[in-house]
Amino acid sequence: MKHIYRHLVLALVLSLGASSALQAQQQQMFTQYMFNQLALNPAYAGTDKAANITALTRHQWLGIEGAPTTQTLSMHAPFPKRKIGLGLQLINDRVGPINQFGLYASYAYLIPMSIGTLSAGLQAGFNTYREDLTSLRTGDIDDAFGTVVSEFLPNAGVGVWFTAENWYAGASLPQMLNHDVGNSDGGVTSTQIRHWFVTGGYVFPISTDIKLKPNVLMKVVQGAPVQFDLNMNVLFQEVIWAGVSWRSLDSFDFLVEFMATPQLRFGYAYDTSTSRLRLVNTGTHEIMLNYRLAFEKDRLLTPRYF
Repeated sequence: MKHIYRHLVLALVLSLGASSALQAQQQQMFTQYMFNQLALNPAYAGTDKAANITALTRHQWLGIEGAPTTQTLSMHAPFPKRKIGLGLQLINDRVGPINQFGLYASYAYLIPMSIGTLSAGLQAGFNTYREDLTSLRTGDIDDAFGTVVSEFLPNAGVGVWFTAENWYAGASLPQMLNHDVGNSDGGVTSTQIRHWFVTGGYVFPISTDIKLKPNVLMKVVQGAPVQFDLNMNVLFQEVIWAGVSWRSLDSFDFLVEFMATPQLRFGYAYDTSTSRLRLVNTGTHEIMLNYRLAFEKDRLLTPRYF
């Protein structure tokens, strides 16, 4: 089975553009996006009334050697007197022999309105891309690929975000620049394509102890079907979130988040594939840790819905 898994990953890498140009390379995806919006939209920076630090690790398709793994660390904070928010993201992503590291800084301008807050955001940074095909072998110990690709890929993104008391909506283009990633012979091995994200959610109070929060995320990228994440979370006594999601063409997901204190929360998600990949993997695990730091010591932090 180990050789079968290795061949599956090899096929995956090749399908992602190791030998020919790719027109729909996906950015990193997160099941707990509704609790980690800065990963999708720079306009989210500073929309909370406290500084935020979020760490997340995602291990996809366990049981397949070389399957995707992603780690992120994001930070953002508001500066109310200047009506701005600032943020920073670090991203490490690996799929088989392909490794990417990203660093992005975000700036958002917040406009208070009678029914909520509108913000417009910008981000700028870079990805380093390394593709080491010499680490792949097709079964024979001497049968290996011989190409190593290393690239520095600067980029910039934009977004808008609106938050009201019971709902939110946003749209973003996190990476505006397309990049062709080449090999040592000057050919193109893959192409990074712009991704559009549109998201929204609403909180329905059912009782003093129970609230419902549906969320939707739409992803649009040239050369690939439009993908939807449909999610329903239930909040119990302002402490525990529990939810389910459906990601079109990909998975069913289960989420739980525990707010240990108004400042500290833990999140976990499990994805089970709906494609043929379910036959050779035992699911995807995602763990998140979030900490909120109030600027005013005597402020009581209320539960954060968005």
